[in-house]
Amino acid sequence: MELILIIIGINVVYVSLYTLRTIFVIKGQKGLASALSIVEVFVYMTGLGIVLQNLDNHWNLAAYCIGYGLGVYTGSRIEEYLALGYVTVQVTVDCVEIEIPTKLREYGYGVTSWLADGKDGQRLMMQVLAKRSNERKLIDILDKLCPKAFVVSYEPKNFKGGFWKKRMPKSFE
Repeated sequence: MELILIIIGINVVYVSLYTLRTIFVIKGQKGLASALSIVEVFVYMTGLGIVLQNLDNHWNLAAYCIGYGLGVYTGSRIEEYLALGYVTVQVTVDCVEIEIPTKLREYGYGVTSWLADGKDGQRLMMQVLAKRSNERKLIDILDKLCPKAFVVSYEPKNFKGGFWKKRMPKSFE
């Protein structure tokens, strides 16, 4: 039983590191991803070695699979907690209240706004850039300011110029 828990634990650590390394590569954090990969491979080889030495016990293989699944879950939870990067939130409001962008700017968000034509008349469109760690806070603020707003968020990949450019780390340039 002890060996099974060790195999599960090793795989949770390995796959969590694998998930984070992949995210760091996608986010342009190459140095951090490289350093993490050294630890990741060591943990992987250790766990795989234990399983391969004990292939006669099917519970060890099951533990490896369970650890892998738990590792994917754990890695994704860690990534959510870290909330690396930025998010662009596009907001469509059915009223043309010009105060909303000003209020969002008072909260420290960069907002670009314009009037647009919708099916049922004019709409106020806003594009807001925020750190991913602040996305929930921004959505809560939008719920208070304009509860019926249509909100879409997505992750931008590259940045050039603008309000946020001065605040961003070099890895996003």
